[in-house]
Amino acid sequence: MEKISRTKIVDLLKRHDFGAMVNVKGWVRTRRGSKQVNFIALNDGSTINNVQIVVDLANFDEEMLKQITTGACISVNGELTESIGSGQAAEVQARGIEVLGTCDNTYPLQKKGHTMEFLREIAHLRPRTNTFGAVFRIRHNMAIAIHKFFHERGFFYFHTPIITASDCEGAGQMFQVTTKNLYDLKKDENGAIIYDDDFFGKQASLTVSGQLEGELAATALGAIYTFGPTFRAENSNTPRHLAEFWMIEPEVAFNDITDNMDLAEDFIKYCVQWALDNCYDDVKFLNDMFDKGLIERLQGVLKEEFVRLPYTEGIKILEEAVVKGHKFEFPVYWGVDLASEHERYLVEEHFKRPVILTDYPKEIKAFYMKQNEDGKTVRAMDVLFPKIGEIIGGSEREADYDKLMTRIQELGIPMKDMWWYLDTRKFGSCPHSGFGLGFERLLLFVTGMTNIRDVIPFPRTPRNAEF
Repeated sequence: MEKISRTKIVDLLKRHDFGAMVNVKGWVRTRRGSKQVNFIALNDGSTINNVQIVVDLANFDEEMLKQITTGACISVNGELTESIGSGQAAEVQARGIEVLGTCDNTYPLQKKGHTMEFLREIAHLRPRTNTFGAVFRIRHNMAIAIHKFFHERGFFYFHTPIITASDCEGAGQMFQVTTKNLYDLKKDENGAIIYDDDFFGKQASLTVSGQLEGELAATALGAIYTFGPTFRAENSNTPRHLAEFWMIEPEVAFNDITDNMDLAEDFIKYCVQWALDNCYDDVKFLNDMFDKGLIERLQGVLKEEFVRLPYTEGIKILEEAVVKGHKFEFPVYWGVDLASEHERYLVEEHFKRPVILTDYPKEIKAFYMKQNEDGKTVRAMDVLFPKIGEIIGGSEREADYDKLMTRIQELGIPMKDMWWYLDTRKFGSCPHSGFGLGFERLLLFVTGMTNIRDVIPFPRTPRNAEF
């Protein structure tokens, strides 16, 4: 076969120079036809759309054609012609075909519908399905949108450590990092592990958040964001939790809680708009195949201002709903950490648009949040979305050294790990705010997928670290 430089299918389908000789390479989705002519649907991952290859059987070797099965990888030289069928403007009349990789009938992605559960078992092959091709192209585009949003607003991308010796949330559910032989651990007389001979000389873990280091950077560079993997060793086997996920955490000096809410709303709208502008084919596919209300929901988020609601008022609305006969699985009372059913009631049934809940009781929020004058609540904000519940959590941070110290002592957080963090409150402290967005939760919203395991290539969940 003569050498013609390859055209990606996404570009080929936009061309109108019919009669040109082209080369396409990709994987066979389907092959159908009669004794005279076959039609091969070819996909190379650059777009949800396949290109149709028209094969006049008289011109090709029968043995070679037998190798062109679903999943096989081929290279095709041919003439770009106008497509008579509906759907696409262009197709390729094959002049030469080379089989680059055969695919036998044990290939699990034969032409039929597959369940999401089955596809998780073959996560190494699922990117080749239309659904996961769409999801992972959208995932890439969302990452681009995030960097673009912050870069255009003068934020600096700051890399915080993945291995850390401090537990940011005080939650304790961290994966340990060690080079020690776990069969032969040295312990002191109290039974505590001696870390002297470990790699870092002390207990180290995978990070649960880059926020604390991000705060240090914000008090020097003004406005920063992190975007990297985070790890939670929570035994949560739910459709909304992963043990390894990606998080975006902006932190901004001189921003108060209102600035923080404005930033969160602008940010999330920018990302949703980006998806509609740059991934429309993929979003439309997911809308048509999985979630008929997806595009409408995405557009709905763009046109409405988010409701801003104090926690106390939110609890009142939920209590009134209970009085009127609405059944929640979990009880509602002032001081409760809202469950996702409560969050979704406020968003989907009461307001019918996203809600930013503010001023939570300090007892259910992290130590670093700025306390309100009432002594009971903190300047926290959670952005609640339809179908998902919380998508962003953030706050204005406590900038006062004495107040922060008091809170750390109340909660019994080991100070030896926090000295560097407290320095920012001693040396030129400033008001500052930030938030965290779970990247996969954003992707759940944008793709309409219902399980967080289906928006990350290789999900890490309790008892699952395959591939």
